Amino acid sequence: MIDVHTHCLLREHWGHEWERHWQPVYGREWTDVSTEHFDEAMQGVTTAFVFGLRATAVGVATPNDFVAWFCANTATDTVGFMALDPSDPDALDQLADGVAKGLRGIKLYPVLARFDPRDTAYDPFYRAATEHGLVVLWHMGATPSPAGDLSLSEPLLVDDVARRHPDLVQIIAHLGHPWQRETIVVLRKNRRVFADVSAAWALPFDGYHALVRAQEWNVVPKLLFGSDYPLWTPAQAADGLRMLAGMRPDGLPRIEASTLEWLIDGDPRPALGLA
Repeated sequence: MIDVHTHCLLREHWGHEWERHWQPVYGREWTDVSTEHFDEAMQGVTTAFVFGLRATAVGVATPNDFVAWFCANTATDTVGFMALDPSDPDALDQLADGVAKGLRGIKLYPVLARFDPRDTAYDPFYRAATEHGLVVLWHMGATPSPAGDLSLSEPLLVDDVARRHPDLVQIIAHLGHPWQRETIVVLRKNRRVFADVSAAWALPFDGYHALVRAQEWNVVPKLLFGSDYPLWTPAQAADGLRMLAGMRPDGLPRIEASTLEWLIDGDPRPALGLA
C-alpha cells in the first residue's frame, strides 16, 4: 500500500487556525503527530508521503526542517514533501532549501493561503518545481475554515497550471471534493495530473459516484490511495473504500474489484517519478 496523503503537523504549526476554525467543525482538539504513532498507524504501508501545511495569510506554517526530521526518524519508508506558499517573497529560497534537505514534493493549499494558482507571477515557482523533479500536491476542494476562499480551490484551476507547465507532476488531493467530476476531466486531458482519493469514503454518496465516474472516464490508473492521516489511518481508509465498493445501488454501475485492487495494492510511484 502506498499512502500519498499523510500529515506531520504539530499544534504550533497551526497558529490559531485549528482551534478557531477547524475544531468547531471536527469537534476535537488537534493531537500532535509523533513518529511512534505514525509508524504504528502505517503498519502495512510500503511508503507514505508526508507533509505539513503552509498558508501565510492565516499564520499556518510547517518548516522544512521539521518535515525532514520527521521523515528521518520514522521506521516507515517515507517521501517528504515541503509545505510552501508561493505568495511568500522567499518561496523560491524555501523550495531550494527543501530540495537540499531531500524533500521530493510540495504541498500547496491555495484555499487558505489565498493565492490564485492561475497567476502567471507563480510561473517561476512552477518551473523550479519541474526542474527539480518535484511533485506538487494540491489541496483542492472544501475547507471548514471561514478564512478560506473557495473560489481558489476548484480543480479546474489545476488545468490552467498543467497547460502552462505540462511536465510538472501534480496531484489533486481528495479528488477535489465536492468537485470530483471536474477533477476527473482534468485528469483525463492532462498526462501528468493525478488525484488522491483521501476522504472519498467520508461522504459515501459523493465517493461512490466519484469512483464510478472515474471508471467511466477511464482514469482509474490516475487515482492514488491516501488516508489523510491523522484524521484517518490507512486501515480505516482502506475499509472505507471497501465499503464504497460494497454499495449496490439499483440500476447503477458498481465499483469494480479492479478499481479497489488498484487503489489499495497499486504502486503509482513510477508514474509520479518517485520510484
